[in-house]
Amino acid sequence: MSHTETLTPDARGVARAAELLAQGGLVAFPTETVYGLGADARNDAAVARIFEAKGRPRFNPLIVHLPDLDAARAIADFPPEAERLADAFWPGPLTLVLPLRAGAGISPLATAGLDTVAIRVPENPLARDLLRAFGGPVVGPSANPSGKVSPTEAGHVLEGLGGRIAAVLDGGRCPVGVESTIVGFDGAPTLLRPGGLPAEAIEACLGAPLAAHQGMTLNAPGQLSSHYAPGAGVRLEVTAPEADELWLGFGPGCAGAALNLSENGDLVEAAANLFHHLRALDAMAVEGQTIAVAPVPDHGLGRAINDRLRRAAAPRP
Repeated sequence: MSHTETLTPDARGVARAAELLAQGGLVAFPTETVYGLGADARNDAAVARIFEAKGRPRFNPLIVHLPDLDAARAIADFPPEAERLADAFWPGPLTLVLPLRAGAGISPLATAGLDTVAIRVPENPLARDLLRAFGGPVVGPSANPSGKVSPTEAGHVLEGLGGRIAAVLDGGRCPVGVESTIVGFDGAPTLLRPGGLPAEAIEACLGAPLAAHQGMTLNAPGQLSSHYAPGAGVRLEVTAPEADELWLGFGPGCAGAALNLSENGDLVEAAANLFHHLRALDAMAVEGQTIAVAPVPDHGLGRAINDRLRRAAAPRP
């Protein structure tokens, strides 16, 4: 991709942004916090391209943006405390991590294979116009290269990602300028990340203090040495699998593989297939059977794929 379109904040710009999202493209859009890098949350390849564009070394969970509470209820289950916070603070800079509903259709790359999903209804009118025009869930991590300063203007997006994404919807400067506050509900309501909504306001709404999260953030599961592991054992860097192993191939030289992440050696395709194929092979495996994984190049998205595979293969606690 050599050119990133800059779209105007009107009906024509919103329609073009929605069209690009529907085509699997990446579109940066403004929220009240920072600019998000949007992709169709149901499209595995589009979500994989987000990690590629940002240069993320790991498949950490992404926040799914929706236009309203009804749309959020379609993909997640809301405990009573979450309903209370959503009623009080949505639309706004609050993200809720909730149980993912069966059949929600969200790409497992967006949830990093977890059974929870992070959801936000942004307050920015242009963002909500885009979400309504698109008509589906949109993942939207900050629209900047991983590890760089989050963008609060369209120009910041172009500085970091120009030529690597389809478009940026220019809505001017973001007023909050820091990412959303994240609250989880695994047990007592828990502050996972401080952000644009003060924790004190959340606690006042709940009538109780938020639990602390021991210093870990939303992406903490991806930092554990063994997590999201399939039930079957996993062996890496395998070019000649044993007769009783299920072989997960990569590239054209893997004839006989049970599944192939990408027969053409395309890392974006491999990333899009990763969680699906691991789940499928785990379902195929009989007791004691091992999943053998072919080598994946350790550059670009390959770094994120290998990071995930190493955690799947790590000794189990």
